[in-house]
Amino acid sequence: MKKVILDLATTLDGFIEGPNGEIDWCIMDDDMDFDGFLSGIDTIFYGRKSYDLWGNYQPEENAAPAEQQLWKGVHAKDKFVFSSQHREDENATFITSDIIEKVTEIKNQGGKDIWLYGGASLINTFIQNNLMDVYRISVHPVALGTGKPLFEELKERLNLKLIKTNVFKSGVVQLIYEV
Repeated sequence: MKKVILDLATTLDGFIEGPNGEIDWCIMDDDMDFDGFLSGIDTIFYGRKSYDLWGNYQPEENAAPAEQQLWKGVHAKDKFVFSSQHREDENATFITSDIIEKVTEIKNQGGKDIWLYGGASLINTFIQNNLMDVYRISVHPVALGTGKPLFEELKERLNLKLIKTNVFKSGVVQLIYEV
């Protein structure tokens, strides 16, 4: 069975974006092996806002080859968008109802794992409905003081088991937990 993996960057004080939606504090080190992560998934789950921002993003023509390759890898995955609006999109399947049933169905299809890309509302929905299997949280060495917190609407305690830590040359510490 596929696992749903939340792979996300946070600040040291627990924010996933700044007060104006900024993510300019995110660091991508070459030692993070993001290509290795991408090779272990075949599906990406997006909320509608995140999909509209990043689901079809194309780097500029003069972007570094590594960035172009990264986005090529992202766009090669099956994409599902969870939204209250139904929309036809040749690059993604929109899911507008029965989230638990649809996620279970996709997880049971076999294949590689699923990246829960975000955004915050979808992440909260997955947490509240116990749909997350793995949390890969990369804590960046910056504190914002304000912004959008990762665990904004947590209604009950979330008990996790740390299975691995990775420390990167930039000072980013990645914590990998299972539920």
